[in-house]
Amino acid sequence: AYKRFSELLPKEERENACSARVPKSQILTLPELRANPFQHRICHVFSTSETRDDSMSFEDFLDMLSVFSDSATSDVKSHYAFRIFDFDDDGTLDRKDLEQLVNCLTGQGEESRLSSAEMEQLIQNVRPFGQGTGPAGPGTELSAHPPPQILEESDIDKDGTINLSEFQHVVSRSPDFARCAGVRR
Repeated sequence: AYKRFSELLPKEERENACSARVPKSQILTLPELRANPFQHRICHVFSTSETRDDSMSFEDFLDMLSVFSDSATSDVKSHYAFRIFDFDDDGTLDRKDLEQLVNCLTGQGEESRLSSAEMEQLIQNVRPFGQGTGPAGPGTELSAHPPPQILEESDIDKDGTINLSEFQHVVSRSPDFARCAGVRR
């Protein structure tokens, strides 16, 4: 890990790699992050930069690699996945977080962005991990913004959002989560 981290630094800074910070632009060149739709959120979540530039220290880099390693526990992986999906960093997942998650997965460009109607349909029909999807059904009328299926079914305390423990409960019912929550080269 130290070798990989120091290789991201300019040659003149490599001797002091332990005290250096690698810019986000360099972190994003890693093969594991290059094509990851959450690359910017990953840098944001793991960076401890006081300037909020999402640069990483060696310790930040090590934390990131550890969480995405096969040896990390499902609890650790789900904790960081929750933080990555919590786009507004408010400690809960809500409708806006789900919309941003979908935008990351479908692409940020205008040509790949979903229309409002497509986003509504998708969010309404998404079920928690591994529970299948299905149309709302004939004759079903949707109000302007009913609670999304995934929020409704995952929101144990019925406050309209998913907190970390609710997220971890849903994830615990998905045997594929730990396997899929890694970053591959």
